[in-house]
Amino acid sequence: MRLRRKKQLDQRLDACGKYIAAREENFYDLPAEQRNFALDLRQLFGNDNPVVLEIGCGKGGFAIKCAAQFEKYNFLAVEKLSNVIVAGAEQAVAKRIPNLRFLNCSAENLRCYLAEHSVCAIALNFSCPFPKKTYANRRLTNAKFLKLYAELLTEGGKVWQKTDDRDFFLYSLEQYRSCGYTVEMQTEDLHSLDRPNVTTEYEEKFSALGKKIFACVASPFKAEK
Repeated sequence: MRLRRKKQLDQRLDACGKYIAAREENFYDLPAEQRNFALDLRQLFGNDNPVVLEIGCGKGGFAIKCAAQFEKYNFLAVEKLSNVIVAGAEQAVAKRIPNLRFLNCSAENLRCYLAEHSVCAIALNFSCPFPKKTYANRRLTNAKFLKLYAELLTEGGKVWQKTDDRDFFLYSLEQYRSCGYTVEMQTEDLHSLDRPNVTTEYEEKFSALGKKIFACVASPFKAEK
């Protein structure tokens, strides 16, 4: 189902100014050689702090919480739907969050915006599981995306994943391992563990309904001994 375009959406996005690093306007109308919009992350954030990338940030609740809690990290929140990302960007503007920026683009096009080995971690929070097998290549833990993440991550970088869908979780674990990732942590009940955890809006809703939260941490790099 397609979302109805919000009123004055373009004006609202423009008003967010620097908080929206780039928008994927007319991307597919351009020839491949012109699809290079590489971001200077040092210039974007004004420092050299490590950058955490969240893919599929929705309205930005998780990224906003993280940016406030971890001030020595920069956060780049990615969402392809302009209708959705605008809410998070407006919150960041209102709260004047210095270490948070948004990127309005599709995950498959991230290499057009981000340099190789430019982020220290990637967060995948409650990504669409696309249960139909014919849509498997759209899953954010499909092999083609795991190859992309390996290109984006700095040495020792990790992918953090949370989901409420067990089938998708098991599929993801299989994909990580078949693509040479090391699964450093996995659990079928995240909230039963005594470990730090920044919750998302979906996570709080699902947990309140008694649903288990599945989570894992995986890295394309060999685990340190």
